[in-house]
Amino acid sequence: MNTRFDRIVEDNAWCPGCGNFSILAHLKEALDEMGLDPLNTVVVSGIGQAAKTPQYMSVHMFNGLHGRALPVAQGVKVSNPSLTVIAEGGDGDMYGEGGNHFMAAIRRNADIINIVHNNMVYGLTKGQASPTSQREFKTPVQTEGVHVEPFNPIATAISLDASLVIRTFSGNKEHCKKMLKIAIEHKGYVLIDIFQPCITFNKTNTFKWFKDNVYELPESYDPTDKVKAFEKALESHPFPIGVLYKSPPKMTLEDILRIENGMDERPLLFHQVDFHALSKEMDKYI
Repeated sequence: MNTRFDRIVEDNAWCPGCGNFSILAHLKEALDEMGLDPLNTVVVSGIGQAAKTPQYMSVHMFNGLHGRALPVAQGVKVSNPSLTVIAEGGDGDMYGEGGNHFMAAIRRNADIINIVHNNMVYGLTKGQASPTSQREFKTPVQTEGVHVEPFNPIATAISLDASLVIRTFSGNKEHCKKMLKIAIEHKGYVLIDIFQPCITFNKTNTFKWFKDNVYELPESYDPTDKVKAFEKALESHPFPIGVLYKSPPKMTLEDILRIENGMDERPLLFHQVDFHALSKEMDKYI
């Protein structure tokens, strides 16, 4: 399917059959079907195979340091709230190197979409265990298998009262696109953790494994019930997918900053900077 978010590139760094291709396609289609403008869409990423996603899209992009996509994305959003801002990366990038920023972003509640490609392995650096690798998972580094419990991003996000918490599977096109649209439409911080296979470095958690180990939450499920959401977050084998948690409405980071700025409705990029006052303030630290 052709979209306005397509970008023609000669080379792609992903292995044939990588789950990243599915997520890229689902995201472009979701954005296009929602009528969003590529010129008003920003995708921020860090380092890793998943973090290369914006390089294959027709959007504004910022590719920064490992684990540092979220603070940049928040800066972009508060500077110009009219933009659709997505922070995208892998489980190692977002939950490992960027774990502190992950928790801070949830608490600040900037109106951004945090897409995490969760393949339970470090792919760019040739297959080390990531924070979400399952117990007993063997790698060239963890030759006896992983002996610690995997990080649970869903439970962590719910415990911090994230505005919206979603999990889906890249191999389920309709579900994944539906979840992406819900995430994009929501006002406030959204975690959308997407299970995907790494066909080269993770021979355990394959496409079939994910397909056999997830189930869709029923229509009757209430994501506003925090206790029930936390119970669902602790389920595994199979893992529930869908909108797991939705917090009560609360102010976004942009709302808070607008109030602190005297209800000035203009985006920060249009505010006049007093360079003399800024220089004077910086002199205190020199």
